Amino acid sequence: MVDAPDGVSRALREAAPDQLAEAADRAIRSALGALRTDVFVADYRISGLWPVLDPDLPAAGALARHTVAQRCFSSQQPVRDGLEDGACRLYLPLTVWGERLGVLLIELPTVPGPAVTGHATDIAGDLAVAMRAADRETDRYRRARRRERLSMAAEMQWDLLPGRSVAHRAFHLAGQLEPAYTVGGDHFDWSLDGDRLTLTVLNGEGSGLAASLLTAVTVNAMRNARRSDGGLVEQAELASDTVYYQHRGRRHVATLLLELDIHTGRVRAVDAGSPHLLRMRGATVEPMKLEQQLPLGMFAETRYEVQEFLLSPGDRVFVVSDGVWAAEPAGREPYGQRMMARSLRATRLQPATEAVGTVMRELHAYHADSDLRDDAVVVCLDWHGPRERDGG
Repeated sequence: MVDAPDGVSRALREAAPDQLAEAADRAIRSALGALRTDVFVADYRISGLWPVLDPDLPAAGALARHTVAQRCFSSQQPVRDGLEDGACRLYLPLTVWGERLGVLLIELPTVPGPAVTGHATDIAGDLAVAMRAADRETDRYRRARRRERLSMAAEMQWDLLPGRSVAHRAFHLAGQLEPAYTVGGDHFDWSLDGDRLTLTVLNGEGSGLAASLLTAVTVNAMRNARRSDGGLVEQAELASDTVYYQHRGRRHVATLLLELDIHTGRVRAVDAGSPHLLRMRGATVEPMKLEQQLPLGMFAETRYEVQEFLLSPGDRVFVVSDGVWAAEPAGREPYGQRMMARSLRATRLQPATEAVGTVMRELHAYHADSDLRDDAVVVCLDWHGPRERDGG
């Protein structure tokens, strides 16, 4: 039993990218004496969990949304579910670097003790890493995630994302795009490099494929500068020049660029006609006012300046696009005027990964569950403070 995780890990390394669920099933049955297993993946809206091994079950996602699997996914903790015959279903989160992929189900003949649960948790971690890597080599897991066909623009936007969440001792970060299957131009990007977390949120102009192409050019220009060790100013200016010389000022992209020193809480920012930045400190929500500069690509050789502000340990920061802030269905007041603060306060006890979903659900409810008229992005950043530096 001690070598169980090693045996499963070896089986995953040797498996074809599209056969990880089957390889894990065989190896877990052998290593842990499991009766059966299943792999559930979260859909694009994180509204349900859907099986990989038997994706044709019509009610699987709806059932998983309301059952023990969803409790495991939300809590990010192993959950045991005893059966009448003495067997036990063990649900384990499939998570890598804070990115929540889904849930692994292992059905065992008896209730597992701490040692078996620990082995199973290690196996789930190995499977999550393998699935994240395999996603570049197969479409199987992406097909399981989608509940309807994505538009071409949405396909490009989801492929461009760095992920939907990331966790570190010093911070937690999560983001969500809506409408998930037709999103066009709004986007977010991030990168962790040493003590520096870089986060950008784009309020894409227009809709459909044209908006997605504009966003792709902008994001890749900023990445090019960032990966060449360029700071926020270089990232903004290269992206602005690239968009301008492509469209001669006819198209531009409102963008917020942030760089967080994860150990001090100091944030450097370039507000290029940006999405909206709000800070929640305790139960108090307040907009953070930055000096707005020109959107990227509006004029040739636009130059940008950096501003700074300081976070306190425990601060939560939201960045939302105009599709969230300015939403005013059926002539009602803009969502950001009063309702947004109420939605943000409702997330106070939730982790960042749950908070973005709560805000999006509240936004849909504000629209009376009708289709959103504009793209919407919500990004949530929790900074825990310097006490986390050494794992304390």
